[in-house]
Amino acid sequence: MLGLTTRSGSVLVCVLLGVLLSACGSKVINRAPVEDRGTAVTKPVPVPVTPAPSVVQPAPVPENADKAGYYTVKPGDTLIRIALEHGQSAKDIARWSGVENPNRIEVGLVLRVLPPTGTVVSTPVTSASATPMTEATAARASSDKRAAPIAAPSSGLSSTQATGVASEDDVNWIWPTHGAVLASFDEVKNKGLDIGGAAGDPVLAAADGRVVYVGAGLRGYGNLIILKHNNTFLTAYAHNSVLLIKEDQSVRQGQKIAEMGSSDSDRVKLHFEIRRQGKPVDPAKYLPAR
Repeated sequence: MLGLTTRSGSVLVCVLLGVLLSACGSKVINRAPVEDRGTAVTKPVPVPVTPAPSVVQPAPVPENADKAGYYTVKPGDTLIRIALEHGQSAKDIARWSGVENPNRIEVGLVLRVLPPTGTVVSTPVTSASATPMTEATAARASSDKRAAPIAAPSSGLSSTQATGVASEDDVNWIWPTHGAVLASFDEVKNKGLDIGGAAGDPVLAAADGRVVYVGAGLRGYGNLIILKHNNTFLTAYAHNSVLLIKEDQSVRQGQKIAEMGSSDSDRVKLHFEIRRQGKPVDPAKYLPAR
């Protein structure tokens, strides 16, 4: 009995141990999740960078600006107007200043408005240098003279007769047309004389000279002719209907250069200016009395 009991007990112990081992093998152990505690990478926060203040350099002063004999282009300027106001040819100013396109000049450009030293400037034709007349030119001159008003005889001696030397101011002027004066000279409102007439009336050269401008590129003047008589005087003939001469042509006093019209004007008239070294002067003080 004792042996059976002992044997039975051993079997029971073995069974219990087997159950325990079996339980241990199938038991699921819940472990805490593994957390990665490595070093975290923090993105840098961008810091705005303030640029260093830039140093503003003064604009360069154009060469020759403000020097005598030079002119700095301003807004609204045209080469034709600059030439008229300085008593020069627009082509001459363009050549002296190296301007390739006379119709386009930039504000701030410095132009030479007096000839460079040693420059040979074209001399307008004078009575002493007149070319021999052919029958055709004589007939034309005769026709022009008939259309020209007769200048009143001057009293006293001219500067040439008194000294024997011609001066720049020694120009014998005639009226450029025969109409009545509509508006007299005013330095601000009217820089010359407005002379009336009918459309097609002849417009005559007031003195011997050279044509330095023909065209309609100057606002307020319409079809315009500018003559250069010497290094002192220019004359301007505005509002014409027909222009009969071309640039660089030499003309004689009394020659018909245009026909009166109303271009860029409210009525038919000739606007006539005399400019002394570019400055408008009263033509009535230079033209002979009527």
